[in-house]
Amino acid sequence: MAKMGAVATLWRRSIAVMLIVLILGFGMVFARLFYLQVYMAEELQQKAVEQQLQDTQVSAKRGSIYDRNGKILAQSITVWDIVLAPANFRKADEDTKKAVCYGIADILGLDRDSVYKRSERMDSYYEVLKRRVETDAKDKIVKYQQKIYEDYDISGVIETIENYRRYYTNDNFASPVLGFVGGDNQGLYGIELQYNEYLTGNAGRIVVARNANNDPMPFQYEQKVEATNGNNVVLTIDENIQAIMEKYVRETLKEFNVKNRGCAIMLNVKTGAVLGFACENSFNSNDPYEIADKSKAEEIDNLPKDKQAEAELKALYAQWRNKGVSDTYVPGSVFKMVTASAVLSEGLNTKDTRFECAGAYSPYEGAPAIDCWQWAGHGTETLEQALCNSCNPAFMQMGFMLGRKKFYEYFVAFGFSEPTGIDLPGESSSFWFNTPGGEYGMGLMDLAVGSFGQNFKITPIQMITACAAIANGGKLMQPYVVSQVVDTNGNVIKKNEPVVKRQVISKEISAELCSYLETNAKSGGATNGYVAGYRVGGKTGTSQKKVDDEGNPSDDYIASYCGIAPCNDPEVALLCYFDTPDPNINYYGTTVAGPCFRNIMSEVLPYLGIERVYSDDELSQVTATAGVYDGLSVNEAKAEVEKDGLKAEVVGNGKTVIAQNPAAYSSMPNDGVVVLYTDEESRKRKVTVPDFKGCSLSDVNYLATMNELNLCVVGSSAASNGAYAKSQDVKAGSKVDPYTVVTVIFNQDNAIM
Repeated sequence: MAKMGAVATLWRRSIAVMLIVLILGFGMVFARLFYLQVYMAEELQQKAVEQQLQDTQVSAKRGSIYDRNGKILAQSITVWDIVLAPANFRKADEDTKKAVCYGIADILGLDRDSVYKRSERMDSYYEVLKRRVETDAKDKIVKYQQKIYEDYDISGVIETIENYRRYYTNDNFASPVLGFVGGDNQGLYGIELQYNEYLTGNAGRIVVARNANNDPMPFQYEQKVEATNGNNVVLTIDENIQAIMEKYVRETLKEFNVKNRGCAIMLNVKTGAVLGFACENSFNSNDPYEIADKSKAEEIDNLPKDKQAEAELKALYAQWRNKGVSDTYVPGSVFKMVTASAVLSEGLNTKDTRFECAGAYSPYEGAPAIDCWQWAGHGTETLEQALCNSCNPAFMQMGFMLGRKKFYEYFVAFGFSEPTGIDLPGESSSFWFNTPGGEYGMGLMDLAVGSFGQNFKITPIQMITACAAIANGGKLMQPYVVSQVVDTNGNVIKKNEPVVKRQVISKEISAELCSYLETNAKSGGATNGYVAGYRVGGKTGTSQKKVDDEGNPSDDYIASYCGIAPCNDPEVALLCYFDTPDPNINYYGTTVAGPCFRNIMSEVLPYLGIERVYSDDELSQVTATAGVYDGLSVNEAKAEVEKDGLKAEVVGNGKTVIAQNPAAYSSMPNDGVVVLYTDEESRKRKVTVPDFKGCSLSDVNYLATMNELNLCVVGSSAASNGAYAKSQDVKAGSKVDPYTVVTVIFNQDNAIM
């Protein structure tokens, strides 16, 4: 009995242990199930979806950038990303996989082994082999997809996914303004960066159901979320004006071997809208990482290998900089228009006020004398004469009439103490004197030299904005380069309106300054910027750089010309600025920047529809237009020529005109000669064009007459002392028909600062 009792006890204990084990085991299972189904349900559902769904991003098309007339300057064009799906090679043997990968590599111009190595990532469905390939490569891949299926019964190993590449219509055109994008199509510079949030858009997605082998599910499932394309940006810049400005800035850079680039900025003075912003020797927006300056690229290539990367990066940052907003410079004598405005506004200049210049001036007792560019001095001058003479001693006297407090107040009022707020990235602030212990940060010598624009630094955009305020009746406008942002349906998302910051000077003072600037361009020191038939006003500037870009002492110069047109009702202001022209050629603002200003204005003003109004003196230089004389009798042709205000020279023995020179509708000087040919033999004679460069007006006239040429003179300073022929439109030594029209451009060669 005792033995049976022991067995029963053991059995009961075994049952109890088994029950405990079962309870614990199933309890843990149920607890785990409860945990997975309740607490982990959402996460596991998400993982299941991720395993069953293939999610592909669809790129959004970046918005376009247009000029003010609707011409495309930057747009996104369709390209394709080529993507490998190694997981779909599961059914392929190694030889097949290798053959397919090599074929793909050959089409895309990639390394074969590299593509094959990517194919070994068997758990991956998305290996980007090459981004943004063009249509021809994409078409070859599509064709190869079919070949893979037909030859190896494999599908889905290579896909083409639509993407976009940024394309700039004219490479270097307005590149510092437009900027560029990175590999992810995000704006990195210029308008692309400043308005990136508007241009970018939102990516879409394509979601497709797949099983573990990446084969389609037995049910059809595909969901597509359309991408939202970016908005379009419309600039205030006019493509035609921009092209004109870039052309002449490039010519000036080349002619005077300018070391540190140059720029030109044109504003609508009434609104602050930027019509053109040429910052040349910059970069190609389609290839921004290429060193645009070939000599600089060669210089970097010749450096030791360990120094090339740093030098290349420095060169890239330099070419990307927009000098008009990011660089500060010593303005020089163009700033005298600001000092003159302050003196007039404070009522310190009367009809009896005169300034004395003996060739040098000591601004205060004990101070060293500062020379005038005119070593013999200008004598007694009015304010207008001092401005036209660009007389430093006179402007030092004006500075001390104002005093440091008023000088600083007008410096601030004209916007030089803060950024302009232009909608471009990287705008710099000005550099004031900040002399320790000086009133308003200025010592007395600071006031003296500051009155004629030396020893402080501003940005070019600040200077042209101040000039616009002087021209437009005294209102300081905020400059801007984007007029509006519109969506793909043409709805306006953002619109930039003209912003008046403050009234700086009165309308009366503004009008007075405009008349002074006009006098300066017609007969003062700014005649190289004069445009016949237009009431142009301007001021030259030649400023010395105390330090170079590396902070080292420097004797280099900046040449500039800042002006307005038309002076009776100003529409535009233009600043031309060149950093470090070759001193062995010329570095004065009047010689370097003045002709650039004139050339730009001579094309832009007619384009803007501003009417020419010639003075009596200009009428003698106005060109006539040759009529159509071919086919007329000699007597009829002569009568028509005289009727057109020209002279006729008949050549040959025929009775009917068979040809003429200059051709019909050609512009000619008044009283110019038209040759009327009456037989073929007479047309064989040619004349040689002399070299007019460097000659005075009288010598040019003599050479033109002696060589039977019609002469067209450009430049109001042609008859002035020191004026010389700078260039001609027909190359010296050319053989041309008698009385061909040759245009000769004159400059005033002087050292006006």
